[in-house]
Amino acid sequence: RSVYDDQPNAHQKFMEKLDACIRNHDREIEKMCNFHHQGFVDAITELLKVRADAEKLKVQVTDTNRRLQDAGKEVIAQTEEIIRCRVQQRNITTVVEKLQLCLPVLEMYSKLKEQMNVKRYYSALKTMEQLENLYLPRVSQYRFCQIMIENLPKLREEIKEISMSDLKDFLESIRKHSDRIGETAMKQAQQQKTFSITLQKQYNVTYGRNMHLGRGRISESKNEITLKRTFEDDDEHEEEILTAQDLVDFSPVYRCLHIYSVLGDGEIFENYYRKQRRKQARLVLQPQSSMHETVEGYRRYFSQIVGFFVVEDHILHVTQGLVTRTYTDELWNMALSKIIAVLRTHSSYCTDPDLVLELKNLIVVFADTLQGYGFPVNRLFDLLFEIRDQYNETLLKKWSGLFRDIFEADNYSPIPVANEEEYKIVISKFPFQDPELDKQSFPKKLPMSQSVPQIYIQVKEFIYASLKFSESLHRSSTEIDDMLRKSTNLLLTRTLSSCLQNLIKKPHIGLTELVQIIINTTHLEQACKYLEDFISNITNISQLTVHTARLYGLSTFKDARHAAEGEIYTKLNQKIDEFIQIADYDWTMSESDGRASGYLMDLINFLRSTFQVFTHLPGKVAQTACMSACQHLSMSLMQMLLDSELKQISMGAIQQFNLDVIQCELFASSEPVPGFQGDTLQLAFIDLRQLLDLFMVWDWSTYLADYGQATSKYLRVNPSTALTLLEKMKDSSKKNNIFAQFRKNDRDKQKLIETVVKQLRSLVNGMSQHT
Repeated sequence: RSVYDDQPNAHQKFMEKLDACIRNHDREIEKMCNFHHQGFVDAITELLKVRADAEKLKVQVTDTNRRLQDAGKEVIAQTEEIIRCRVQQRNITTVVEKLQLCLPVLEMYSKLKEQMNVKRYYSALKTMEQLENLYLPRVSQYRFCQIMIENLPKLREEIKEISMSDLKDFLESIRKHSDRIGETAMKQAQQQKTFSITLQKQYNVTYGRNMHLGRGRISESKNEITLKRTFEDDDEHEEEILTAQDLVDFSPVYRCLHIYSVLGDGEIFENYYRKQRRKQARLVLQPQSSMHETVEGYRRYFSQIVGFFVVEDHILHVTQGLVTRTYTDELWNMALSKIIAVLRTHSSYCTDPDLVLELKNLIVVFADTLQGYGFPVNRLFDLLFEIRDQYNETLLKKWSGLFRDIFEADNYSPIPVANEEEYKIVISKFPFQDPELDKQSFPKKLPMSQSVPQIYIQVKEFIYASLKFSESLHRSSTEIDDMLRKSTNLLLTRTLSSCLQNLIKKPHIGLTELVQIIINTTHLEQACKYLEDFISNITNISQLTVHTARLYGLSTFKDARHAAEGEIYTKLNQKIDEFIQIADYDWTMSESDGRASGYLMDLINFLRSTFQVFTHLPGKVAQTACMSACQHLSMSLMQMLLDSELKQISMGAIQQFNLDVIQCELFASSEPVPGFQGDTLQLAFIDLRQLLDLFMVWDWSTYLADYGQATSKYLRVNPSTALTLLEKMKDSSKKNNIFAQFRKNDRDKQKLIETVVKQLRSLVNGMSQHT
């Protein structure tokens, strides 16, 4: 600092002094170096010598160190391996100890998982129980055990859900397979029934005959062969038909029941199962709306119901408490009421007897099948009697159509047979016997028309059809015989009677047809006894049995015959009316034509030809028809005279009318129908004859004098009738001067007419007062 603080040149001076100091030190150093230079050189020389040795030593040391390191590495490696092995050995020992403790738990859990995978849920639950109670408490300190403990309830719930899902699948499966199960069960029941019937028949054949010596042994051995074949055939069928167990796997129910039982929820499962099955029962019992249209609809309905109860019966016998007999009986009673209601409703829609018959057969198989499983079916057989009535109604409707077709196709002419062969064909169809006809030579004619044997055949077919329904109803021969006779009576008295009555009333049925219908009904009535024999032969019930009903269908043919006779009388009268309507009298004619009217001659010719046809009728019918026609003709002619619209009648018209009445009397006296005694038929015109005679003869004094006496010549002339006709003639005389000759010749006669009119009026008035 003093250097910098002094005078300006102080620095330079300082530097100069410093350089001089440095040079002094350098000289001292140089001196020092020169003094020690030789020693330094010697030391360097010695150092160089040592350097070479040091290099050698370094190489030796390095080599020794290398060899030592190489030898130490192996030792160190072995030592580290020993240490590691000892640690590993200790760890292994520990692990082995712990694994020996945990391994059973893991094995059990692995087993649990495997059982879950193969769906052995009941075993899995048992495994869980062992894990919880025996194994897991030993190793509960490990975390994996806690995880297991937490998973076990979840697995239980999973098992419950899976088993319930399997149960639902099972319920769905049996819902789909119920019809097939039922069909299988019904086939087996039907085969068993067929086999039993065959066995019974063969038993009866074997033991119902006299088995003597070798013949008996031969017959018996043949029967054994037949039975053996039957058994073999039956076994073959059984092999072909699958059982319910083959069609449906019931293991889900067993598993689910066991699982819920193990879990303590058995009652919950039972309630769930029964509830679901009740729902399915309601679905099964619900028929399709079109079920009544085809037999397949009924078959599916019955198959589903049978399948349902076959499954329930199987569950009842293979499980404990899941389904009880009380439960199945209650379910069956509910189902039976529904089934009966459904069948009542749908069978009432059936109009085809074949369909009703097939329905009956299905019901019988259905009832037999369920009866084989222990279900009471008496109400079903009671229902069959109701359906039998429906079946008979459908049969009656069907046969009504058949009868109508037969009547429509009939030509209402006697059946011609050209030779013996044709005659035998007709006789084979209808029991006809006539010794007189047998004596005649061919060709000849049978009195009835073609409809008679056809009707007889159809009645027998009806009996066969009615018998088909009575089969398999577990009824005695007497009851079947009674049912057949009652249904046959209905056919005759209602269906055939109605068809006959409608036939008789048809407009196109003329007098010839009516005559043939009367003949036909006579032969059908005679054939009724053969129908009774026919029924007796079918049922093996003698007609002498006390309770045997009789065929009262005879009244049908009698009523039809009476109706036909009445229709004959009606049609004859109608035909007479038609002829009367075309009558064209000139009621003011001065004198008659001298011959009968044309319409009346045509009418008489018609009556004559008609009564010739009546020769085939019973005599009484023909006579009644003839008498009725004559009486109606007489009444019509009388009404023609007394018609209120007819105001005037001349004597010439009376004379012409008299000629017509004479022709009527001639016709009556010609005996158009044999069998009348004396002038019985002519008496039909007695009223007209006496009236006309009174006016023609003008015999009023006799009439008035003898009036009221039994011997009166004009006993049948009523005063009111005579008065009516006389007044018409009186009016005619005033306008047409018909009685002018009387006034000219004898005016007293005119006064006589007035007197007669007054007397007739007094008679009429007296009669009315007396009445």
